[in-house]
Amino acid sequence: MLHRTGRWALAAVAATAALSACGGSDDDSTPQLAAATGAALSSCTDLVTRIAFPNTTVTAASAVAAGTVTVGGSPAPAHCLVQGRMFPRTSPVDGKSYAIGFEMRLPNAWNGRFYYQGNGGIDGSVVTATGPVNGGGATTSALHMGFAVISSDAGHAASLGPTFGIDPQARLDYGYQAAAKLTPMAKNVIQTAYGKGPDRSYFGGCSNGGRHTMVAASRLSDQYDGFLVGDPGFRLPLAAIANMKGAQVYASLATDPADIGTGFTAAERTTVSKAVLARCDALDGATDGMVQDGVACQAAFDLQRDVPTCTGARDGTCLTAAQKTGIAGLFAGATTSSGSSFYSSFPYDAGLGTAGWAVWKYSNSLQLDPGAVGMIWQVPPEDPATFNGRNFALTGNIDTMLAKINASNTTYTENALSFMTPPNATDLTRVKDRGGKVMVYHGTSDPIFSSDDTLNWYKGVISVSGNARNFARYYPVPGMNHCSGGPATDQFDMLTPLVNWVEKGAAPDAVIATARGPGNAAAVNADVPATWAPNRTRPLCAWPAVARYKGSGSLESAESFACQ
Repeated sequence: MLHRTGRWALAAVAATAALSACGGSDDDSTPQLAAATGAALSSCTDLVTRIAFPNTTVTAASAVAAGTVTVGGSPAPAHCLVQGRMFPRTSPVDGKSYAIGFEMRLPNAWNGRFYYQGNGGIDGSVVTATGPVNGGGATTSALHMGFAVISSDAGHAASLGPTFGIDPQARLDYGYQAAAKLTPMAKNVIQTAYGKGPDRSYFGGCSNGGRHTMVAASRLSDQYDGFLVGDPGFRLPLAAIANMKGAQVYASLATDPADIGTGFTAAERTTVSKAVLARCDALDGATDGMVQDGVACQAAFDLQRDVPTCTGARDGTCLTAAQKTGIAGLFAGATTSSGSSFYSSFPYDAGLGTAGWAVWKYSNSLQLDPGAVGMIWQVPPEDPATFNGRNFALTGNIDTMLAKINASNTTYTENALSFMTPPNATDLTRVKDRGGKVMVYHGTSDPIFSSDDTLNWYKGVISVSGNARNFARYYPVPGMNHCSGGPATDQFDMLTPLVNWVEKGAAPDAVIATARGPGNAAAVNADVPATWAPNRTRPLCAWPAVARYKGSGSLESAESFACQ
């Protein structure tokens, strides 16, 4: 898998050389898809007996009154909840029961569209099928808009934790096969319920849901018209190993062996964030606590120069020489023992001092990543009976982990980088040729999946397609942590502009995003500084454009900024 990093890096260089100031040609030679037309749901509870699809059991169909389901305090419309499962079986490897559980929510007043909701983490739960329009903080959803929405557990129960990876078929369902099995079934349900199939189909999610979406763009491009990709873990196994390498580095710097977070404390992270802002805040023409020009910031900021080196005891206002060396190495990108890069660099940004950043680096690296690597992706997997996640993360050999996620055998016939990552990830020719569209957003302070990795992927798409802006656009979200949070305007609706692009040809140069301070309709984001207006707005600009201050107007208003 190491060759992919190098290939994308070369693609990035080639793409950058070819880009114009606008980020490529907007001459649109892609087909224009027609708009969806809706239908009314005639009945609900009888769908239990009316739906018939191979290897599928519908266990319930029930009417849900308007307002029963809410998103960000906003009531969803009346709809029919269909629940069921596909391909029930008993594993010949671990003897446990498996099935692909799902729910579909079918609006009484349907808009003619289908939304596949890619869920996060290691799946395992059928979460409420609302169809998020971003990673968090939204007050609307695909269900609110009239979409029929499906959610699934990707083929295993949450009670199994990462041990579902002992079963080889469960690995494959989680990686990509569940979506391929659910898609035709869901469209059949829609046909049965409304008397017509969906005119337009969309796939979206954040984190692992973003990975699911990118996999669908590669594997199911003939089944979906629009793809909404958030903070994608499209190289999830490599990112998890990189995060555990980070845990080993922070442990080596820790003053308390029981708490690896003492290797880079909250006060020290705040010091670094402030130093980043001192160098980078004004690069967009406004001193407003946000780093809009992230690319320029990486050239402007230098950890060695811009953060004081401790000459005495650590007090939060400085970093030791050892800290600077270790932390700079992690931000530059995780490497093997021989110095070969296996995961992306991370940008220095304003959101490093947050709790949302720390939980991934110091907690999830010891609690979530080890089980996923050891039991879902390695060949052979670790023994669940003796597995100790913390020890695995802090003492495991990184080179060995990388070798094992690349391995296969007669039981586990696909390696993790085959079943988890999108094949030919940067080649979206089939999406383009059928008139499909892709919108990708990523928080620049994401601590687990690097926005640098997503940017390099997008540059690779440009190198393959040339006029990638005609069908795919990337929107960095300054300051945002993983899918939400951070000192950021993290409340936005990216589904509506995606639909307008797919069905009306209205290419979105920018999406307006809002901060979530006290008094906002959605849950408050505690990372929004008190000096900001609680509903500060900013344009999220399609890369390579940057939101630059026009020179006049309120710093709290998106109208004062232009994507340039």
